[in-house]
Amino acid sequence: MALKSRSLILAILPILVASISYEVSAALGGGRIGVWQQIKNPQDPRVLKIAKFAVEEHNKQAGAELKFVKVIKGETQVVSGTNYRLVISAKDIGASGLKNYEAVVWVKPWQKFRQLTSFVEIN
Repeated sequence: MALKSRSLILAILPILVASISYEVSAALGGGRIGVWQQIKNPQDPRVLKIAKFAVEEHNKQAGAELKFVKVIKGETQVVSGTNYRLVISAKDIGASGLKNYEAVVWVKPWQKFRQLTSFVEIN
């Protein structure tokens, strides 16, 4: 009986995970797994929190001194969690003027997990 229950759980688990991912995506205005969807409000507090995390994490990893200014635009992609691809304006404390950066942050809110996966200067 226990083997039958375990087999049923293993059969249902992928469907459940996909369903939850789809629901999270729909709640964020997306709805399609793996497809980048434009963020409708880049000034949303959740988006700003993720953007500030990206700058802080980049500063730690690269020994940089960037100061977050604003989110210009962004997209989300539902994966095992959500990828946020953001164009961020930041000021280098040691230089003059603002520069734009593209940051990708992978977020799994149910695990309280955030990881900066890329951070590059763009023109």
